[in-house]
Amino acid sequence: MQYCSFTLPNGLRIVYLPSGSNVAYCGFAIDAGTRDETKMQHGLAHFVEHTLFKGTKKRKARHILNRMENVGGELDASTSKEETLLYTVSLSEDVERAIDLLADLVFNPQFPAPELEKEKEVILDEINSCLDTPSEWIFDEFENLFFEGNELGHNILGDAKSLGTFTQETCRLFTSRFYNPDNMVFFFYGNTPFRKILRLADKYMQIENRPASVVDRKTPSFNSPKHVGINKNLHQTHVVVGGKTWSVFDERRTGLYLLNNILGGQGMNSRLNMSLREKHGLVYSVESEVISYTDAGFFTVYFGCDRKSESQCLSLTYKELKRLRDNKLSTSQFAAAVKQWKGQLGIMSEHGENLALGLGKSFLRFNKYDGLPEIYRKIDALTAGQLLEIANEIYDEGRLWGLVVR
Repeated sequence: MQYCSFTLPNGLRIVYLPSGSNVAYCGFAIDAGTRDETKMQHGLAHFVEHTLFKGTKKRKARHILNRMENVGGELDASTSKEETLLYTVSLSEDVERAIDLLADLVFNPQFPAPELEKEKEVILDEINSCLDTPSEWIFDEFENLFFEGNELGHNILGDAKSLGTFTQETCRLFTSRFYNPDNMVFFFYGNTPFRKILRLADKYMQIENRPASVVDRKTPSFNSPKHVGINKNLHQTHVVVGGKTWSVFDERRTGLYLLNNILGGQGMNSRLNMSLREKHGLVYSVESEVISYTDAGFFTVYFGCDRKSESQCLSLTYKELKRLRDNKLSTSQFAAAVKQWKGQLGIMSEHGENLALGLGKSFLRFNKYDGLPEIYRKIDALTAGQLLEIANEIYDEGRLWGLVVR
């Protein structure tokens, strides 16, 4: 499938991917996230995302909530360290309804004070729920340790103290700075003709030009690796180890993602799962992940285990990292790893929502979209030797950080 793109006079980029389905996905990918907050604004990007739904110039909160629900559609949003996503899922016949609503939310939010106060309580519950779940909370703590002194270390939800300071004016200043046409992408995945999407964009998104956005992000600098233990008197021990990788723009990421899939990806036959769970029965869950930002990246390995098994699990984890550093994959091992990953990507590409969000985020960062054929070509260009080089650079035990919560 070939995508189409167009830029409106106000700088808003539009990217379109045709689909044979009668279900349409569309939304905004905005270049604004947690790392764009000031020191006193932890959690503001997420708070703004929540409160966009609380009222616009022409809609009250109840009208916003019912707008898509009344026709069986969905309205959703999410915040990350670098992006905010706002999107709908609907039948093709309701695309104009969706685009009208999305444009109203992004360009005309009002942030009514009574609604803000109610939403603070909702987010406080969300924060407390996360604190009650160490398998989630530990990742926030690890990033705070890893990116110490940099905004990338801020957790997305913020805290009660900062949350209490947010006002209408705080939210308006944030959106006036970042929710500008030249700082976002409108994405569409569905069977509505591209010319109609452009016509609707021209109708609902031709807002007055605003000053160019200024995204001033400080690239993180790293100290020597740290290993920290936190005592919470938990029944189970939770462990994260990880280290530096590369930014989203580094071409080595393709090989790193394949290597990560071998180490602790979604397959039950990942090396960490086969060792820690299947062979030794020490954990219920073990996984590895790669996170790439615009100017930095890192990988993590996570597992939860009984306290008495902590040392053995760490030893087995380091053993698997060493295996990848010391042993080049055989021809058959490499071919099997490539086949598995391509199969996983192919299956995931059938999930419309994931594909649509990937379309928006890709165009936001790269001003292009690589479909499955392009991704497969990048994977097919890899070699086992390249994976060995990456493993030796990334999985060096002496460069790893660690966090244990007991």
